[in-house]
Amino acid sequence: MNTRKAYFASGCFWGTEYYFMKAGGVIATAAGFMGGRLDHPAYPQVCTGETGHLECVEVEYDTTKTSYAHLVKLFFETHNFTQTDGQGPDIGSQYLSCIFYSNDAEKAIAQTYIGILEEKGYLVATQLQPASTFWKAEEYHQHYYEHKGTQPYCHSYRKLFD
Repeated sequence: MNTRKAYFASGCFWGTEYYFMKAGGVIATAAGFMGGRLDHPAYPQVCTGETGHLECVEVEYDTTKTSYAHLVKLFFETHNFTQTDGQGPDIGSQYLSCIFYSNDAEKAIAQTYIGILEEKGYLVATQLQPASTFWKAEEYHQHYYEHKGTQPYCHSYRKLFD
């Protein structure tokens, strides 16, 4: 099995993780934080919006069963990538849309799909940033909706790509 990790921020990490953990070829997911200025951030610190972190999901996947491009498509199809101040009712810098790329190939794939969306008339607010340290969130945040038995209030699926 060939595995890789990908990092996506699309608002509340609970909803983001919900869709990725159900995707074919995904081995594991973890809710956490990326992109900030503080080592080992805790959820209450990130919620202030002052640490620079985004709520992020680490997606470990089997490259023989799915592709990075497929994950990027799912990322765009499960949140409002045009919102500039958060996601849905979750407002703040910690809820911004971002793809954290690990190499030039991932960056190029993300740019390709942003271009496709822009050709369709969307104003894409998603940021592209190099991946940095992923800080796993507290255990009670992991697989939140699976434990709660409900579905996300801030994320939903809509098909955008063929």
